[in-house]
Amino acid sequence: MRTRITELLGIKYPIIQGGMQWLSRAEFAAAVSNAGGLGIITAATHPTKEALVEEIRKVRALTDKPFGVNISMLPEVGPRDKTAAYFEAVIEEKVPVVETSGRSPEEYVPYLKQAGIKLIHKVPAVRYAQKAERVGADAVTIVGFECGGHPGMDDVTTMVLTPRTVDSVSIPVVAGGGIADARGFVAALALGAEGVVMGTRFVATTESLAHTNLKEWMVKARETDTVIIQRSIRNAARVIKNSAAEKVLEMEARGATLEELLTIISGQVGRRALFEGDLEGGTFAMGQCVGLVYEIKPVKEVIEELVSGAEEILARLQGMLK
Repeated sequence: MRTRITELLGIKYPIIQGGMQWLSRAEFAAAVSNAGGLGIITAATHPTKEALVEEIRKVRALTDKPFGVNISMLPEVGPRDKTAAYFEAVIEEKVPVVETSGRSPEEYVPYLKQAGIKLIHKVPAVRYAQKAERVGADAVTIVGFECGGHPGMDDVTTMVLTPRTVDSVSIPVVAGGGIADARGFVAALALGAEGVVMGTRFVATTESLAHTNLKEWMVKARETDTVIIQRSIRNAARVIKNSAAEKVLEMEARGATLEELLTIISGQVGRRALFEGDLEGGTFAMGQCVGLVYEIKPVKEVIEELVSGAEEILARLQGMLK
C-alpha cells in the first residue's frame, strides 16, 4: 500500500500503533514495525532520559524497520516536566519518527529537522492541526470523539474530523478514533486520511503487556462500555466504564480539585491496576471500538487482516461501479 504516510515514514502499510503509556514497550513496538506498520514506544513510561535511550536501543535490537517515540507534552512546563530530556534522547539517538501531543512542539522542530527526524503531531481539533502544519510538523494525526485516551473537548467524531482536517491542511493526515478493523481502515482512507493510528485494537494482542483480565474483558465488551471523565479539568479522557471512572465522575460533580482526582486518575494507580488485573481499581484508556474487538490475536495477524480485508472491501466497492 502506498500513501504519503508510507513514503514519509518508510513503512509498508499506513498503520501506526498508538503510543500507550506502560504498554508501548520495545518488544510490542518492534512487533508492529516488523509486521509492516509503525511501532511506537512511549517516553512517559520511562522516568529518565537514560531509561528512554535504553528502550530505544532495545527496539533497534529487535527490528531493522522504522519505529517512533511518543512524547506527550504537558500543557505547561514545570519542574517535573521531562519533555526536554525526552527530546534530547530521541535527537541524540536519531529516532526515525517522533509523535507529539499536548502543547505545541514548535520549539523542538528545528532540532528534529536537523537530525532528520519526522514529526507527527497528534491533535483533537482542526485548529490544532493547522497550527501543527504552521510550526513545521511533517504530518498530523486527528483523533475523534470515539478514541481512547484524550479526544479533546469538542465532542466531534472521527467521521467528521478526518475530512475537515484533510480540507484544512496540506500535510498528510492520519486518522484515529473508532478504527479497529479493515472497515474502519478503508473508511479512514476514503475520508482522505493517508494512514490510521490504532490503540485499543492493539491492546488485545498476544504481545500486549496488559493483564489477561483486561484483554478478556475487551473481547466481551460493548461499544457502550466506555465513558468520558476529566472534563472538569479540561483534559477529557475516554476510559473503561468501571468503579474508578464512576468515582471520578462523582468527584467532578462536587467540584473536586486536581489533587483529589489524582488519587484515582494518576498514571501510577492505573499502572498497578493494568498489570495486576484489577479492572475496578484504576482508570484505563479505551476507545469505543472495543465493541469491535472479538478475539485476542498476534500483532502480525491484526495487521494482515487489516490489509487483506481492505483489499476485499476495495474489490467489492469497485464491483459496484460496473
